[in-house]
Amino acid sequence: MIKYIDEVEITNKRVLVRADFDVTLNPNYTIADDARIIHNIPTLRYLLKNNNKLICVAKLGRPKMKDPAFSLKVVVEKLKEYLPEYTITLIDDFITADKSIFANQKSNEIFVLENIRFYPEEKKNDPEFAKKLASLADIYVNDAFAMSHRVEASVVGVTSYLPSYGGLLLKKEVATIMKAVREPQKPFVAIIGGSKIDTKINIIGKLMEVSNSILIGGGLANTFLCAQGIDIGKSYCEYEKVAKARQLIHLASQRSTTIVLPTDVVLDGGEVVRIDKIPVGATILDIGPDTQAKFGSIIASAKTIVWNGPVGYFENPAFRRGTDFIYYAIAHNTGAISIVGGGDTLSAISKKEYLDKITHISTGGGAMLELIEKGTLPGLQALDK
Repeated sequence: MIKYIDEVEITNKRVLVRADFDVTLNPNYTIADDARIIHNIPTLRYLLKNNNKLICVAKLGRPKMKDPAFSLKVVVEKLKEYLPEYTITLIDDFITADKSIFANQKSNEIFVLENIRFYPEEKKNDPEFAKKLASLADIYVNDAFAMSHRVEASVVGVTSYLPSYGGLLLKKEVATIMKAVREPQKPFVAIIGGSKIDTKINIIGKLMEVSNSILIGGGLANTFLCAQGIDIGKSYCEYEKVAKARQLIHLASQRSTTIVLPTDVVLDGGEVVRIDKIPVGATILDIGPDTQAKFGSIIASAKTIVWNGPVGYFENPAFRRGTDFIYYAIAHNTGAISIVGGGDTLSAISKKEYLDKITHISTGGGAMLELIEKGTLPGLQALDK
């Protein structure tokens, strides 16, 4: 059974905290949205008030090697705004750093290790690398829910060498998501968008077991439209997954779950067309107004809502109306339990009003979906010892 930091006494310890500082960056590598940092602050403050010394571990982006563009310097500067009473220091390389730096860490000092993905051993879950990480501390705390579906050294490996606990964010994420899936209030509506069908196709099968309606948008919907024999022009499509999509449509028809696909779309030129009227060279970039109305009426009657993935190319204001509509439809259904997650989804809604109307905004996308599908995650299993 996992123990969380508010269920045990952790005082005067050196604590290695796996945080989630994987923020969205602007093209000039400044922080576009610091929501993930904010979500980790309660755990950091909880540990700090008990006189613990913190060493934070996190990744930023997907660097293939050491790359200054993905340095955690920007994260450290942002952390200083939220924890102004502490000195926050970036450790450029914890392996070669003078060990006296860690030995002499002061109680009002927080260390942040440079981007853990700069080390290839991290993704390989190298045991010797995990041991070096663990040697820095007395206790390990995982508060990075969004990374807990990864089998990596800082998520899974270090738990073999240190007493390990879950943080407050991890506890909230797991409890909220599992309750919604295990004890769902019906109607249960899932909205699945984005482009990565490979990571989402299995979850659709799982969602059929609990949901009444599955609304599909984004690039994901294109694959399902192809499965129905619709010509989608030059639109994004994972053609190797068409057979799987066809199988899921057939499976849904045998159950009490309805898969709802777009009936009209917005093309790259801005025109709205029915799905059976898509020109040969056109590209689908958003759902159309008829689809919005159809999705909206289903969302309005829901008692449980799970949303992962935008339903259009939301980065371009001309094609974000569908995603905005989904958000406002969910926010205005105040009688439903609503769970919204995924990096792109968080970016799409981060500056919106009514965020307090969403029951739970999950920091994880892949982790949220995998937890719903499998009921656990590698990062959780590693803590459950």
